[in-house]
Amino acid sequence: MAQAAKLCRPGVIAAYPITPQTHIVENLSQFIADGELDAKSVNVESEHSAASCVLGSQAAGVRSFTCSSSQGLILMSEVLFCIAGMRLPVMLVCANRALSAPINIWNDQQDSIAVRDAGWIQLYAENNQEAVDLIIASHKIAEDPKVMLPAMVCVDGFILTHGMEVVDIPEQKDVDEFLPPYNPPYKLDPKNPMSFGLLGTPDVYLETRYAIQKTLGDVLKMIPTVGKEYQDKFGRDSLRLIEEYKTDDAETILIAMGSVCGTIKDVVDSQRKQGKKVGLLKIVSYRPFPKQAIKKALDSAKNIGVIDKDISLGSDGALYSEVKSVISSDKKISGFIAGLGGRDIKAKTVEEIINLSEKEENSCRFIDLNKNILWEEFKTI
Repeated sequence: MAQAAKLCRPGVIAAYPITPQTHIVENLSQFIADGELDAKSVNVESEHSAASCVLGSQAAGVRSFTCSSSQGLILMSEVLFCIAGMRLPVMLVCANRALSAPINIWNDQQDSIAVRDAGWIQLYAENNQEAVDLIIASHKIAEDPKVMLPAMVCVDGFILTHGMEVVDIPEQKDVDEFLPPYNPPYKLDPKNPMSFGLLGTPDVYLETRYAIQKTLGDVLKMIPTVGKEYQDKFGRDSLRLIEEYKTDDAETILIAMGSVCGTIKDVVDSQRKQGKKVGLLKIVSYRPFPKQAIKKALDSAKNIGVIDKDISLGSDGALYSEVKSVISSDKKISGFIAGLGGRDIKAKTVEEIINLSEKEENSCRFIDLNKNILWEEFKTI
C-alpha cells in the first residue's frame, strides 16, 4: 500500500501511528529518507492534526496522503467532514480496526462505517492486489475537476495489512501515464486570494450538501469508466461498483465487503459442487452506494444473506439496512453480524449463514464462529 501511494507521487504525507496502519506511513517515510520519493513527511501530534495537515496541503494544491485506523479515524472525523465540504481530493487508507471500548486492536469495519456520511468516496478491498489498484485508480476519480472529493480505500486490518501475498506493483512510468500530475481548478494562492470553508448560512448550506450528493451520483457513472481505463492499462478490473461471483443462476446470494469475500468464494465453490445454487455479491463501492447495480444483481435471487462486520447499535448492520432499502419486498433478506473485534469468519460459519438465509427471514442475527450462538440465545445472558 505504501508502494502504491508512492507511485501516485504525493507531495505531503501526514499520519499518526496507530495499529495496524503504522507501517504504511513508516515505509513512505523511508522512501522519502532514501530519496525515492520527493515529498514532505510531517510528524504530527495526533490524527486530528494529520487530517488537518493534509487538508491544508491539498488546499494549497499539493497531492496529499494520510492513513489511520479505529480511534484515530474517529479522532479525524471532524476534519474528514471539512475536507469533503471544501471539495479537497485527499487520499486516505483506512486499515479497518474495531472501536473501543473495550480496547480491541483487531479487525472489523466499524470505524469506516462510522464516517460513511462524511462525503468521502469509500472503496473496500478484498485482497492486497485490490488495495494497490484501488489506491491508484481512485486518485483519478477523486481529482477529476468534475468531482474534487476525497477518497478512502478500506483494507481489513491484520488480515490484509499484515498478510503476505504476491502482488503486482505497477511501473512508475505506467502510473504516470494513467494518473496525470495534480492540477486543481482552485487552490490557496496569494496571487489569487480565495477562502475555503467559510460560514454557510441557511440560504446556501443546503446547496453544498446537494452538490456533494449530486457529485457522488456522478461518481457512480465514473467508476466503471475509470475502472475500464485501469483494466486496459494494467490488466485488472479491481475498480468497480460491485463484483458478481456466480450469481447468474444463484437462488441464494450472500452480500459482503472486504477480505471475507475470499472465504465466501471458497464456500460458494464447494457448495456448487454439492449442487446448491449459491453466489456472492461483493460490494466494492460503499460510497457512493450502487443501488441500481445491486438491485439488478439480485434480480433472480430467492434468498439474500448480508454479512456485516459492523453493527449500527440500536438498529441493524449498516450494509444490511441499505441493501434492504433497495430490493423489492417479495425477496427474503436476512442480516448477519459477524467478525466483530477480529473474530474469524470461517467456512463453516459462512455455510451456516447460507442455511439460515434459506430459512426464516431475520434482520440482525449475531453469529459466533465456534459455537454458532445466535441472537436469540444471547438475549438470555
